Amino acid sequence: MKKIITSIIVIIVIIIGIAVAGPLYVINEGEQAVIVQFGRIIDVISKAGLKVKVPFIDEVVRYPKKIMAWNGEARIVPTAERQFIFVDVVARWRISDPKKFYESINIVDAAYSKLSEIIDSEVRTVVAENPLRESVRNSNIIMERTSHNEAAGIGESIEVDILNSTSQSGSSYEPITKGRRQLAEEILARSRRMVPEYGIELIDVVTRQISYSPELTPSVYARMIRERNQIAMAFRSEGEGRKAEWLGKMDNEKRSILSAAYTQAQTIMGNADARAARIYADAYNRDRERQIFYDYWRAIESYRQTMPKFNKTLTTDMDYFRYLYSTR
Repeated sequence: MKKIITSIIVIIVIIIGIAVAGPLYVINEGEQAVIVQFGRIIDVISKAGLKVKVPFIDEVVRYPKKIMAWNGEARIVPTAERQFIFVDVVARWRISDPKKFYESINIVDAAYSKLSEIIDSEVRTVVAENPLRESVRNSNIIMERTSHNEAAGIGESIEVDILNSTSQSGSSYEPITKGRRQLAEEILARSRRMVPEYGIELIDVVTRQISYSPELTPSVYARMIRERNQIAMAFRSEGEGRKAEWLGKMDNEKRSILSAAYTQAQTIMGNADARAARIYADAYNRDRERQIFYDYWRAIESYRQTMPKFNKTLTTDMDYFRYLYSTR
């Protein structure tokens, strides 16, 4: 009887152990796993769902199936001109072959370290093979000149002329052949050749930030200030030229208007004088007595205005003074 009870207890313990060990397990969405038996991979699970394993023997090693981000640290890297810059890149990757990943790296944290080793090395190599302008600029748009100046607005045409004159005066930019985006593609291509053996797929590499080293920053700022000052001087010169042009046009228009007004005024005055002369002549011929009185009155008024201004008079024997000594 005791043997039966002992057997039942052993069976129950075994059943409980099997239940605790869990013959069933779940692979969630976004997960993949390798089944390891005594250190040897016997299966790779890539589809989500309820799965069965051998308790106490099979080990389920889970890995993420989703795309993950690798964030590198800003590294100081020399360019082809031996100018040092800080380069900060980021990458996206995923585990494409769980079996190779388990055999070569095993854990995800180690994958980040391996990616840092590979990508940082390629970043240093690519940046060192190219001039500084290739890492900083992405296109030659700063050197492009529009061919539609006539269709452009006033402000746009002025800016184009100023940029042209500035570039001709010595502020020029060396053209790039690759640019920052193509350098990132080169880093990606070089890194991709090294990661498949680790069961990793590198999706992309992007340059997040490029900054100058403390030794290079003052010279870069000085060049930027110099170029901005040249553009500002070009704007001022353009403004002064436009100002002189408009002032010249305004002065010419002013002279033209004044000349036309003077001509019109002289014409009006001449017509008025002629009409007044006709009126005086008509009035003079109509009444002889009034004519005499009018002449007398004008002469007296003239005496009153001019005589106080004479310091001396040498003679009064002239027709102007006829009314002073006349008895009539």
